Amino acid sequence: MLKLLDVTLDRSMNWYGHSEGADTDQKHTLVLVSYGKCVYWIGADKLILEKGDLLLIPPGTDYYGKTVPTVFHEKLVVRFHAEQLASELPLLQQPVEVHARLGRFEWMLDRLRSLHTEWTDGTPYANIRGAAIIAEIVALWNREFDQGPIASNTQKLVERMKQYIQQYHREKVTKDELGAYINRTPNYAATLFRRATGQTISEAVHTARMKTAIYMLTDSLLTVNEISDYLGYRDVSYFQRVFKRTTGRTPSSYSK
Repeated sequence: MLKLLDVTLDRSMNWYGHSEGADTDQKHTLVLVSYGKCVYWIGADKLILEKGDLLLIPPGTDYYGKTVPTVFHEKLVVRFHAEQLASELPLLQQPVEVHARLGRFEWMLDRLRSLHTEWTDGTPYANIRGAAIIAEIVALWNREFDQGPIASNTQKLVERMKQYIQQYHREKVTKDELGAYINRTPNYAATLFRRATGQTISEAVHTARMKTAIYMLTDSLLTVNEISDYLGYRDVSYFQRVFKRTTGRTPSSYSK
């Protein structure tokens, strides 16, 4: 249903890129900016993309882009053929580019970074898993596209919950705590968080813990057992299973 063509990670202060409609060969281009900012010109539209912005460029579209002078930026760029999937998702049928800032940014960034690692490492079946990841990202984006953007005051509540999880992820974080923190009911907090981020509260806590675990595995002398205990996992085998499920690798592979 979807064929992955290329996955790149651009890091630069002097990037310049372009594509002519005749060269696109019916491929979509998906761009997620993870740091800094850059500029795209698509037809008469000038788009300044910053961290958290997502851009979908349809096939047959002329565009070019470059960095903002003296500003370092990082972005992930995926090119793919939608094939039959385009008939299923209205987002892929749009005749012009779609530019959005989604609440699921961290989740999408983690997925695309994982995809880029497997793609560049030539991991077996990376193209199949990558196609599934892109299909999932576009499907969830399409869901947000259909529902319309979350109101700015509501998005602020989501950001507050994210900050709370980041601060207390070593502890058990519940919907009751988040509801009290934003002065809403527990069920409202849980539902809003899932809609805006694509994750349950528990999944977000595990993700935050795994990011800390990766940092500690690569930049400290602590053992896997010590890191597991530090992050609130009393059962090291459970920590290892969560780590493998989240990152696709074992903790020991990072230690090495």
